[in-house]
Amino acid sequence: MAEVLTAAPPALLRKLDELLARHGELERQLGDPEVLGAPQKLIAVSKEKGQLDPIADRYTQYKKALASVDELRTLSSNKADADMAELAAAELPEAEAQSNQLLEALKDQFVAAEDNAVDSFFLEIRAGTGGEEAALFARDLFEMYRRYSEQKRYRFEVSDFSPSERGGFKEAIINIKGDGAYRHLRFEGGGHRVQRVPETEAQGRIHTSLATVAVMPELPDVKIHIDPKDVEEFGCRGGGPGGQNVNKVETGWMIKHKPSGLLFKMTEHKSQTQNKERAWALLRATLYEAERAKQHAQFTSARKAMMGSGDRSQRIRTYNFPQNRCTDHRLGGEGGGEKNFNLDSILQGNMDPLISALLDLDKQQRLEEL
Repeated sequence: MAEVLTAAPPALLRKLDELLARHGELERQLGDPEVLGAPQKLIAVSKEKGQLDPIADRYTQYKKALASVDELRTLSSNKADADMAELAAAELPEAEAQSNQLLEALKDQFVAAEDNAVDSFFLEIRAGTGGEEAALFARDLFEMYRRYSEQKRYRFEVSDFSPSERGGFKEAIINIKGDGAYRHLRFEGGGHRVQRVPETEAQGRIHTSLATVAVMPELPDVKIHIDPKDVEEFGCRGGGPGGQNVNKVETGWMIKHKPSGLLFKMTEHKSQTQNKERAWALLRATLYEAERAKQHAQFTSARKAMMGSGDRSQRIRTYNFPQNRCTDHRLGGEGGGEKNFNLDSILQGNMDPLISALLDLDKQQRLEEL
């Protein structure tokens, strides 16, 4: 029996048609002498076309697959040629299966296109309620993301951190780069709750503490106006994780944005110039993310409620040590789905099962928004 061909959402097809038309226009521009003679425009056109190439190619394949299915269906109903009809009917299930596979791949590429355009972002981890235990948990999260990044071969650079008395992190800011890194870690923004017996607890009682995570894309092409009068900046001493060799010279850089109260310190690089550039990049990324969230709140409120907006008061996940269980509160519920994961494995950086579930949910929500 022939497989039922999955129908593509009309809104998705309209978006893909627009994308394919834009791709064709960019190809024509690459042959335009005016564009070829303008290096900056040529780079911009080439970059945009390169980003669209994979999904445009896949969509072209999908359209050819649909045409093949239509042709086989026509031939399979040809009563004048029984042999041809039988042959076409035999080939039809495979053709429909291929078309369905291409459609699912198209959906994945479509919903991931915007995220994949971000190749660098800042991950900010802060200890919340719970004192020293919260700081120790913040360091656990830091190590979890470091291990995951190592597995995926993402670049993981500590921009700054503030240690606690018992070796935890009051805060840590990391710059992460790599293909697909933002796409896979963008759901980490929000409140992370831990339930465990602290080392300092003599009675063996379980305590609950909180750490918060913010995920902010670094988008150098975004135009964010920052009035120099609103900024205070100055050099500071540098350092690194472990606190062994704090620089005696001012290689770090601190920047404060007075209207928002944002304060950033960068100490990772030996060059003060590099630290200054990274501090400004983080300020621009943070202000951009705040503005983007503000402007798009009315359109994305439903998905943000499900996927997490990065609001630091929002609890997205619980790490229950006594039960060795990691529970993501955006998964499961009335819609079903898996929401509990092995805590030991997650903390070792084996986050793929959790992230895959979040990606599937994100795909569903984005397609519904169409």
